[in-house]
Amino acid sequence: MNVPRDRGSGPPRGVRTVPDTTSERTRVVLIRHGEATCNVEGVVGGPAGCTGLSPTGRRQAEALSARLVETGELAAAGALYSSVLARAVETGSIASPGIGDGSAPVEDCDLCELHPGEADGLTWDEFRARYGEPDFDADPDTAVAPGGESWSSFVARASGAVARVAGAHRGELVVLVCHAGVIESTLLAFLPVAPGRGRLGLPTEHTSLTEWELGEGGWRLVRYNDAAHLRALAG
Repeated sequence: MNVPRDRGSGPPRGVRTVPDTTSERTRVVLIRHGEATCNVEGVVGGPAGCTGLSPTGRRQAEALSARLVETGELAAAGALYSSVLARAVETGSIASPGIGDGSAPVEDCDLCELHPGEADGLTWDEFRARYGEPDFDADPDTAVAPGGESWSSFVARASGAVARVAGAHRGELVVLVCHAGVIESTLLAFLPVAPGRGRLGLPTEHTSLTEWELGEGGWRLVRYNDAAHLRALAG
């Protein structure tokens, strides 16, 4: 006897264009910090050079917070993390009322922007005078300055940190306040792009949201550069 085919079944796993939504999924939302004082003043913004958000950066973070409180889109977050750099910690603290239970972010140095080593706190003019013009696209394996990271080592460290945090929060929503470079590192590491390449040159906006899902089939990019809350500031 012929058994009727289940009309509710989908195509085989190997030919699906959309992943199985019934499997356990971990959601990871990455938020870039607001505009920083070191960005405006042209200072290398490591732990010494970063002094927190500019007035514009604080307005950006406040706009993000208002959006998140209104929409509740991150209210179910089980944890909030940030890098240890002041611009990320401050952004996370301002946005925290709309994230999970409103707790302050847990700081994690592995979520920092590329470690600048001895260049930390220099102006970019001083950097050029001392270290020349490094080119991560031409040579991603050379350190930016003595004691600092190369682009390749940074991508491995930052993307590994995001994967580690996701692994610690399986099946949950977790929010990470970090940096444009960290967001780009996840795209290089989690998407099937050519290994060993340089930067992608992505226009990641301040306080924008980028979201990943981690499931049985690996990482899936859900959204990138969502900065709808900044429209009112541009008016």
